[in-house]
Amino acid sequence: MTASQVALSAQTAAAPRALRLDPRTKALLVLSASAAVMAPDGERFIPAALVLGLLLALGEGAWMRVAVLPLTAAAVAAIAYLLPSAAPHPAVGVLAMVAAYVLRFVAIAGIALHLMRTTTPTQLTAALRAARVPRAITVSAAVMLRFLPVIVSEARAVRDAMRLRGIGGWGGLLRHPVLSIERFTVPLIASSLRVAEDLSASALLRGLGSVTRPTALHPPRPGLADVAAVLVAAALTTVTVLW
Repeated sequence: MTASQVALSAQTAAAPRALRLDPRTKALLVLSASAAVMAPDGERFIPAALVLGLLLALGEGAWMRVAVLPLTAAAVAAIAYLLPSAAPHPAVGVLAMVAAYVLRFVAIAGIALHLMRTTTPTQLTAALRAARVPRAITVSAAVMLRFLPVIVSEARAVRDAMRLRGIGGWGGLLRHPVLSIERFTVPLIASSLRVAEDLSASALLRGLGSVTRPTALHPPRPGLADVAAVLVAAALTTVTVLW
């Protein structure tokens, strides 16, 4: 074993163990939070969803998300609820309505990002198969989980290429908004089509569309962490309803 491998092993052993939840528990938390927050009276569940997202980020060790999530929620909430009182104007009212709706997505994003960052498509597929979820939903969820991060990286690559050619940035967007959007979306659509074809071929090679039920190398098993996560979510929901 080389010195670098020894150092890496020591660093891994010294690092705190991240929270490991069953993918079914993560999916259940995301679906439950989405149903509660997106309901007609879902504004009151936004603080509970934010607290749950922060707890998941703390358990994962995602310190950047721990700092960014409350700051983003506070900024959007200020635009939604404080700005109309400070500047009463119809345009500000429309902006506040849009911000109030965006705040719901921010609350759900903290929980959804935990699912995306800590779950591989293989783990999600095995968990959904163990839960007897229909194959069409299982394959779609696995492809979407792999597709979204790739599209984000492709969008960053297109943005960097535009900056290298001197056609990106806020200045170009303000001077020529339609042309800037066209220069960004056309390469992104072409990249998305190429990525979709590659993911479809990878899915076929992995046997996601086969009739035979594959055997999981590491079958998902709920543990004490899953019970604790469900109890915390139930407690937050109960406090929200009673309060």
